[in-house]
Amino acid sequence: MEFLGLHFLDIIVLLIYFVVILWLGKKAGECNDNTDEFFLAGRSLGKFYQFFLNFGTSTNADQAVAVSRETYRQGVGGMWIQFLVLFVTPFYWITSLLFRRSRLTTLGDYFTERFQSRFVGGLFAVFTLIMTFVGGGIGYMVAGKTMMAITPKTAEVLTVEERTVVAEFTELQELGGLSLRERTPEQSERYHVLNQKRQRGELKSFYSYTDPVTFYIIYGLIVAVYTMMGGFRAAAITDAIQGILIIVFSLILIPLGLSKLGGFEGLHASVPAFKFELFGSVTLSDYGWYTVLAMFCSQLVAIVAVATMMQTAGSATNENSARFGIIGGMFLKRLLMLFWILAGLIALGLYQGKIHDPDLAWGFMSHDLLLPGALGLMLVGILAANMSSLDAASVSNAALFIRNLYQPLFPNKSEQHYLLVSRIVIGTSLLGGIGAALYIDNLLEIFKYLISVPAIFGAAIWLGYTWRRLTKTAVAIEVIVCFLLFAIIPNLFLSLDWARKNPDFLVQTDGYSHVYKTPALNDDVAAGRASMVGDTVEKEVWIEPKGIFFERVVRQNPEDPDSPLIGMGRFEAEIWVLSWFGIDFTGFTKSQLVATRFFFNAFFPFFLLFTLSLVTRPVDKSHLDYFFGKIYTPIQASEEDDKQAVAFTAENPDSVRAKKLFPNSNWEFAKPDKMDWIGFGGSWAMVGCIILLLWLMVTIGKG
Repeated sequence: MEFLGLHFLDIIVLLIYFVVILWLGKKAGECNDNTDEFFLAGRSLGKFYQFFLNFGTSTNADQAVAVSRETYRQGVGGMWIQFLVLFVTPFYWITSLLFRRSRLTTLGDYFTERFQSRFVGGLFAVFTLIMTFVGGGIGYMVAGKTMMAITPKTAEVLTVEERTVVAEFTELQELGGLSLRERTPEQSERYHVLNQKRQRGELKSFYSYTDPVTFYIIYGLIVAVYTMMGGFRAAAITDAIQGILIIVFSLILIPLGLSKLGGFEGLHASVPAFKFELFGSVTLSDYGWYTVLAMFCSQLVAIVAVATMMQTAGSATNENSARFGIIGGMFLKRLLMLFWILAGLIALGLYQGKIHDPDLAWGFMSHDLLLPGALGLMLVGILAANMSSLDAASVSNAALFIRNLYQPLFPNKSEQHYLLVSRIVIGTSLLGGIGAALYIDNLLEIFKYLISVPAIFGAAIWLGYTWRRLTKTAVAIEVIVCFLLFAIIPNLFLSLDWARKNPDFLVQTDGYSHVYKTPALNDDVAAGRASMVGDTVEKEVWIEPKGIFFERVVRQNPEDPDSPLIGMGRFEAEIWVLSWFGIDFTGFTKSQLVATRFFFNAFFPFFLLFTLSLVTRPVDKSHLDYFFGKIYTPIQASEEDDKQAVAFTAENPDSVRAKKLFPNSNWEFAKPDKMDWIGFGGSWAMVGCIILLLWLMVTIGKG
């Protein structure tokens, strides 16, 4: 029995999950009688809850879908859209110590205290609250698209218009399967028209029973209710349960998909050899090694600006709980990423050319491979993965609003008053993400956006912890300039016809034909291009021109090859700025353009901060002695002992000189101790082990 494409067994599984989660939120809420409990769980979370809290808050279903969709689209090289975080993981050993020893509640508090500026702290709060709608929207979009793929309409209930759209998508895939030499002139012209429609998002491989808006509202209400009741403690408790569900949904598709393909040998017989290259083909992939390096640099700058990080570390009983919790949770996520990559390869082998939107690959595979009941478990895992991030993020947003915007304007209110306002903010931020979900369509571009934008504040956080000379004026100017370049202009120009139709912005890279040799696949044998799988065959592909300033440049009328061009997708303001210096980007590949953008995102904020700080007034020395003194003072066993230790360091700033690498400079780097070497070095050893597992995974079954 089915209801709107979903079996009743799957509906029952979903209902049981929602009831349990709401009950846990209610129970956790019974402990919340002040904002310290609500925002930080009373700083009482040990290694167990820290482990699952960090795993849950850092692991979203959208990340699994992003990795699998890019692997489906680009091959193994596409994994780097998320897998590059593997190389930043060891640095969490450092950041978790800094955040816990800061003894603060929010990152807004950090800016307020470090620079003695409520304005800068409020600026971070406003920025984060704006961005939370985008981040929340991604979670809704991924869950919604997965639900849509799981509940497709049958051909019999499609309208005439819907059938035409699906038929044109199928026709495009059939023409795309022919080489340039095999197409007739008429077929080439038809392919061009249909490809323009595809780029404009006008073709679909199927339609769904699921209405996104209805789904978003129901889903958002459930997350909002249990988080509003339980606060950060509810997030920690439910994340322990949701962590198990995330593991289940990450693994459940693998054996079924491999079985359908004929094991790893069947996978290699169905997927082109270049799709297994770790960094992808320089010609055929968006992810060359230099692209991964650029994205790593941007990600490393950005990781400290994630709003939940200060609260997650701050909720730990001590710094070791914070450090081991975050490293353990993060490495479990990195391990699961291997299965997300494998799921993308399996989807590529099974459904290449059959899905109009790569974001749907995970849901499409779930619908095809899973039985009733198991499909409900998959949905629960997807929802759990998103909830585990949305709940902690929404509490962090509430803390930012209360401590850095509301409380300075309305001081001396009761704890119950602030708790009430916090719950209102949680509900608003969670339900507000629905609007962003309706606007967001392409998961890949949003991930690139979220990698680069936090670097605006990330640069100021890294320097603020390490360089005394950094000034509040420099931070304020840098944030405004970079926010304009990284966020405002890319979206503003997209909405202006002047920009979208400006010939200077419609320049594209050069298109060209590329011939490569590759082992023959099952399809090549069936088409008569080879006598057996594994024979070397020569293939020719046409590398389409890529937009330089706009993500896509398409014809306004796909049916008319002479119609004017128009820009679509994100406007690359970073590339635009660099073009002012005479750089010609027409000879760049897509991967080189992406790398250029992310190198700019990573290093331009530091350039501004260093330059501006040297000509503006620094923060008072005595205040800096207090701030950095806290960072050099370990967390004590009791709250009273901790306050005394911090007070002693503040009154005797020279007492920490022996702990500094450069005691007579403006640089505040601590001499690493034994625990630093063990944790940081051990983390890099874990990175090596995961890379080895990745290599084994993509080579097993290779002929």
